[in-house]
Amino acid sequence: MSDEAQRLVPGSKAPEFSLPNQDGQIKGLRDLLGSKTILYFYPAAGSPGCTKEAADFQDALSEFESRGYKIVGVSPDSVKKLKNFEDAHELTFTLLSDEDMIAHRAYGAFGEKSLYGRLYKGALRSTIIIDEHGVVTDAMYNVKATGHTNMLLKRIS
Repeated sequence: MSDEAQRLVPGSKAPEFSLPNQDGQIKGLRDLLGSKTILYFYPAAGSPGCTKEAADFQDALSEFESRGYKIVGVSPDSVKKLKNFEDAHELTFTLLSDEDMIAHRAYGAFGEKSLYGRLYKGALRSTIIIDEHGVVTDAMYNVKATGHTNMLLKRIS
């Protein structure tokens, strides 16, 4: 499998996936069909940026739901770490474990990053909006953790 993830574009079909959620139940694209979904990819549960982003999604959850959107977070963390993250921050939306980074790659949320001048490959903070039929309506890559939910709410209004 190539290390270079192909980025999605509006109008493309959302790739299939099958991942365990924070409770160990397998969830896939089929579980998202029938409602609009904001599928957001983040690097590490519990890190400051990812915690802020998850808290912002939780705080705005009713606004997203009132507009017909589900929120689903995807990270390379283990099911156990996601469950601890959910409990510690009282999250009420689905978190998916993608330890092998298969969904990250399929959705273009994997690639080259830089930390203190060192280049490496890893999870890219990305957000994919999927309609009720499984079609990508928006794909945003290298998004910022802070202010992201406000930008999304404006974008889907």
